[in-house]
Amino acid sequence: MPAGAPKKPEMTSRRGGPRRVGRPRAATASARIYQELRAELVSLQRRPGAAISEAEIALSYGVSRTPVREAILKLSDEGLLEIFPQSGIFVSRIPMAALPEAIIVRRSLEETTTRMATERASPSQILSLQAILQAQREADAADNRSAFHQADEAFHAAIAEIAGYPGIWRLILQVKVHVDRFRLLTLPVRGRMAEVIAEHERVMVAIEARDPVAAGAAMAKHIERLLADISSTQSSNPEFFDQPN
Repeated sequence: MPAGAPKKPEMTSRRGGPRRVGRPRAATASARIYQELRAELVSLQRRPGAAISEAEIALSYGVSRTPVREAILKLSDEGLLEIFPQSGIFVSRIPMAALPEAIIVRRSLEETTTRMATERASPSQILSLQAILQAQREADAADNRSAFHQADEAFHAAIAEIAGYPGIWRLILQVKVHVDRFRLLTLPVRGRMAEVIAEHERVMVAIEARDPVAAGAAMAKHIERLLADISSTQSSNPEFFDQPN
């Protein structure tokens, strides 16, 4: 910098520290768009088959298309979006063929974490699980499917945390992305949320009894129930599913 030239003002954050500019900021925007768009896709706010516009998303976030494109490519890698160069970007349909395998993998992992959690749970951790279960009951009473799903996720994540292997839950989140979309279609079925609560209660009874075998078996049966729901759910919502060739 030439002598006497004014120094460029340093970018600061609200807390007074230096604020990152350039690529890190773009990366942050991409991560935010990815997380929020992923939540919309998994929750079926964006319906399978619907078109996705890079330009509209970029405008809504006040960013260029670059971070939007990065998020879209990542979601495409997860199978939530389909990119057709000559046609556009579309929300993928739920792949029927992938559901049984994903459910079986999840069942195996969660049966293991439930057994381990039963052996390790402290009294306060058991109370925390009971509080989550109560939140599910309240969501069911209010017919709030979104709150019910959030509490359901919290219940399973807490069990993995208590087991001492929260990374297993992160792995399950990757495995079950399409299962979640399918499972949300089962919640409007009359009595389904109450059935889920009853299944969770059986898991809790075994955990409180310090019976890891019974707790693991109850969790496995709870997850297996999804296998039995695939055909009827697909028949009721054919437009959401991608049929195998």
